[in-house]
Amino acid sequence: MKNDVKKQQSDAQYTSYIIGFVLSVATTLAAYFLVVNDVLPTQVLVFTVVAIAVLQLAIQLIFFLHLGRGNRWKVVTFLFAFLVVIIVVVGSLWIMYNLDYNMMQMSPVEMEQYMKANEGI
Repeated sequence: MKNDVKKQQSDAQYTSYIIGFVLSVATTLAAYFLVVNDVLPTQVLVFTVVAIAVLQLAIQLIFFLHLGRGNRWKVVTFLFAFLVVIIVVVGSLWIMYNLDYNMMQMSPVEMEQYMKANEGI
């Protein structure tokens, strides 16, 4: 009886991996063919490829990382990690934009002089 249950769980896990693999390959090929064949206008194509990428992320989280199954702390941990990544990315972009805005008023010579004068900060 225990062996039958283990076999069913093992078969279900392999089936999950196979479905996830097929769906991942399908989304990758869909994005590839959309870009290579230039079927859509550029702006629509960008949004379509981003949507396909988000779909592929969800597929991989569900079928390979088993995020929706079992312990709910997996989901909480994932959401916290996602929040940290978003904070780091948005903060980095904000800092780079601010530096670009403040430094672009100078000529390249003035920028180099400023950087040499303040390199010991």
